[in-house]
Amino acid sequence: MIAARHSRVLFHPLIALAASVGILTAGEPAYTPVPGFPQLPADLELGAATGVEMDREGNLIVFHRSKTPILVLTPAGKFIRSFGADFFDSAHGLRCDPEGAIWTTDNKNHTVVKFSSAGKALLTLGKRNVEGADTSHFNKPADIAFAKNGDIFIADGYGNSRVVRTNRNGKFELSWGEKGTGKSQFDLPHAIRIDSKGLVYVGDRENDRIQVFDQNGKFIRLFGGFAPFGMHITPDDRLFIADGRANEVLVMTLEGEILDRFGSKGSGPGQFKMPHGITVDKDGSIYVAEVSNKRVQKFVPKQSDSR
Repeated sequence: MIAARHSRVLFHPLIALAASVGILTAGEPAYTPVPGFPQLPADLELGAATGVEMDREGNLIVFHRSKTPILVLTPAGKFIRSFGADFFDSAHGLRCDPEGAIWTTDNKNHTVVKFSSAGKALLTLGKRNVEGADTSHFNKPADIAFAKNGDIFIADGYGNSRVVRTNRNGKFELSWGEKGTGKSQFDLPHAIRIDSKGLVYVGDRENDRIQVFDQNGKFIRLFGGFAPFGMHITPDDRLFIADGRANEVLVMTLEGEILDRFGSKGSGPGQFKMPHGITVDKDGSIYVAEVSNKRVQKFVPKQSDSR
């Protein structure tokens, strides 16, 4: 199914609930930005923010382009610690696996690095500053996802236009994809996530679409009409998209039906300039990392009083 960029907002229980209690009017988005988020130390300034993810303990992990590239914050935005100095040339994707490790991609030095939750480097995939398209190299990898059995899926992204699957220890298993506009072809596989059934969703950014595969690379379906810079899938299989071209967030079904959308180009609260990373916490709050505005915004559901 192809969802047009300006499709109408479809019925969703969250929107219906907010409207029923008089909080949300017709056509109004179901989320509101949290002012003053986050609260960082005076000597810590955010660079271009590319990734956000919740860790196993419920903390927010932020990936940004600076001397302190990985930040650990509380969900309320209070600084806990930072790490990752000297590892990165261009911070890009960041994900947390089910066991609590933090994985990153660098789309300049061609590596995928696994860290412990305390910030110790545990594993590096690819060869630093060596690009390639074989079983032991990447070419500007973009994002990572994890299967329930521990397999790792890498959107190898800017240079290779492919998806790579390894086992939990980083041993190459298979890959699929090539440059193009057809099915199973990519023009910058930029984001990758896995739903509750194990299907793999690849944000085919420059083709303005998502392609869905099984874990062996068999094509299932595609839908589009937006630029998926960032993606997140919740445990109840709602899909959240950071559209870095339209400067908005989309809330969708896994078939591509738009449930809600918000945002416009700008630097004010609720506006975006190149939203790039997106995640959702257990309370339904959305966190968005922006490259050009060099910030992270938090949005809460409007029927919630939680901040």
